[in-house]
Amino acid sequence: MAAPATALPPQVTPPELALSSARLDTVAGVDVVALPVWEDADRVLLGPGAEALGERVGVDLLALLDSGPAPNRPGKAGEVTTLPVPEGTATNPELRSVLLVGIGAGSPQDFRRAGAALARATRDRTAVATSIPAGDPDTALEPFVVGTVLGSFVFHWRSTPAEHPPPGRFVLAGLTARDARRLTTSLGRAVALARATWRARTWASVPSNLKTPAWLADEARALAAESGLDVEVWEEARLTKEGFGGILGVGQASENPPRLIRLDYRPTRRARSRRRTTVVLVGKGITFDTGGLSIKPGESMVNMKRDMTGGAVVMATMAALAEVGCGLNVVGLVAAAENSVSGNSMRPGDVLRHYGGRTSEVTNTDAEGRLVLADAMAFAVANLDPAVIVDVATLTGAVKVALGQQHGGLFANDEALAAALSAAGEAAGEPLWRFPLAEAYEEKLASKVADADNAGGGPGAITAALFLQHFAGDVPWAHLDIASSGDAPADSFEWSVGPTGFGARALLQWLGSDDPLAGVG
Repeated sequence: MAAPATALPPQVTPPELALSSARLDTVAGVDVVALPVWEDADRVLLGPGAEALGERVGVDLLALLDSGPAPNRPGKAGEVTTLPVPEGTATNPELRSVLLVGIGAGSPQDFRRAGAALARATRDRTAVATSIPAGDPDTALEPFVVGTVLGSFVFHWRSTPAEHPPPGRFVLAGLTARDARRLTTSLGRAVALARATWRARTWASVPSNLKTPAWLADEARALAAESGLDVEVWEEARLTKEGFGGILGVGQASENPPRLIRLDYRPTRRARSRRRTTVVLVGKGITFDTGGLSIKPGESMVNMKRDMTGGAVVMATMAALAEVGCGLNVVGLVAAAENSVSGNSMRPGDVLRHYGGRTSEVTNTDAEGRLVLADAMAFAVANLDPAVIVDVATLTGAVKVALGQQHGGLFANDEALAAALSAAGEAAGEPLWRFPLAEAYEEKLASKVADADNAGGGPGAITAALFLQHFAGDVPWAHLDIASSGDAPADSFEWSVGPTGFGARALLQWLGSDDPLAGVG
């Protein structure tokens, strides 16, 4: 067995954020100060603290901006103008620059983009003070914090410290004393949303010479200990004994045996909903995907360390449920396997028997994600009495063709569940586009020897969802195909190049709402 890397090198950690009622120009110990700029067709509008800060640095900031030609005036969300302050100020000798950050019309998306732009513009700095959320804290705080944290994301495997690290501290200044006290809980929730995505990104970025199914199970155990979750792991012998044929079939070619990971969250008495129900989240945990004997082209294999993003999203979501006040019992299942190539590979034409007895003919070994998800979903239906099942997976290239890379695909057999997830995704900045579970394509799953063909052909995202629907039984179920949005080709606002962790914020927005199951079933 190849020797794995022993551990991650030291990583950049998420920045600390603090609320402050101090005036922006009086915050000491920061080397950057940032002001918001509204987008307005007629004039430049600066946010709280601009006049006093301008006096401190000896510049009329409004006049400076207003003197520029109109097309170049800042204000567009995420646009940053820098004013050097090489000698600091009397109250803050460490200050080196003032940033004027566009917040557009002040929508949640605008604030999210402004936070990410600020984080990227201040790399290699130590600490930042800003009044960007102060003008409209109820609208701005959560998206701005999420954008700031995610715009700070860094992952590296160098022998030296990370290049261009983000600031370790952001002070959200200029609030009233009342707002600074009132918004403490909101800040904690916002940080939880962002750090869940940060966790998922980190796990999905870990190279697969370390990230085996067993490693992922160990991460789940550590996560459970940290977050107060219960954890259970099925190893190969138990998977065999209990009949998880999909997980075993996908993982049989690898020297790194598969795992099924279960995490359980139970709310505190204070948070507990009146509904004594269980939501089950199921994540695809393919820690590397060669495609098996239906092997991928080389260029398509490069990013397959992130084919367990769905599992990472489920784990990260489970860890943050308490912080968003989820009142439901939630079970997270991660079906983890490595889809490899060897003399023991699953072959086209093989038939797998899933948990519970349903069979699948494998006509394409690269359609493996649905095989492992099917086992976990069947287990949930048979044993957990779920009110809802939601699965998350980087499942099909077809959804990426349809949506590009900034929307996730959504399928659901329940209208209220689809509406709730769509609304949560929109609010969280993770938009979902609903596709039909079109019965007309059901015949494409037909097999002459098994209950279904695992690769029914196009339309690929729909036939994959139809395959999974059989394992949901009569339970309200939604399928998030995040192959479109699970990997970003370049930095773009809160998206960082590489794995995105897409889905964690949407799920937490939904599960942290007042009644996630309203109208479902």
